[in-house]
Amino acid sequence: MIEPSQIPLDFGHQPAFSEADFLVASSNAEAHGWILRWPAWPALALGLWGPAGCGKSHLAHVFAARSGGVVVAARGFGTDDVPSLAEHPSVVVEDADRGVDEAAMFHLYNLLRETGRTLLVTGREAPARWGLRLPDLRSRLSSIPAVGILAPDDGLLQSLLLKLFADRQLRVGPDVLAYVLLRMERSFDAARALVAAIDAAALARQRPVTVPLVREVMADPTPDSDDR
Repeated sequence: MIEPSQIPLDFGHQPAFSEADFLVASSNAEAHGWILRWPAWPALALGLWGPAGCGKSHLAHVFAARSGGVVVAARGFGTDDVPSLAEHPSVVVEDADRGVDEAAMFHLYNLLRETGRTLLVTGREAPARWGLRLPDLRSRLSSIPAVGILAPDDGLLQSLLLKLFADRQLRVGPDVLAYVLLRMERSFDAARALVAAIDAAALARQRPVTVPLVREVMADPTPDSDDR
């Protein structure tokens, strides 16, 4: 029988990008430190890089909140948008290595430099490795400081999973965490997607979160001998 307190409820959960929600660990401590040191950066711009799902977007939003800035996708702006973007104290351009209007980025960089404002660019690799075609933009972004975020380790992933489950009012035992950590993709994005899927399954089946339920969600056909 399922106790009322164990039945997960749909609260319309939204991803939390606040500074308080950012989990600091050895994999991201250096990058987090750079964000906290703003505006005492040695240059007007910073490159933040790391694999997909490592927490770049969260840290970028933390920076935007601290600096009063705006966050824009690299493919979401052109030259006509630059003047309005540059009115903000800082601008974050996310995924700038995956396709960007280079003329617009070059114009934005120059305008922010002229007005003494700040630029944060994110990508999966450091800006010096982006293969930009515009020589002047390549030269400028290759020269800015860049800090990387490593893929999360088990300790950080466990802390994240606990928080994600708690945010959704879901109770989980250590056996569930151990099962998930052994089998999940090693990324923040994967953790969020998996917890969302487990939440949906628990709601649909009106069941608590147990290893058998998680196994169903993860489509793992190999049962554990101690699952009952």
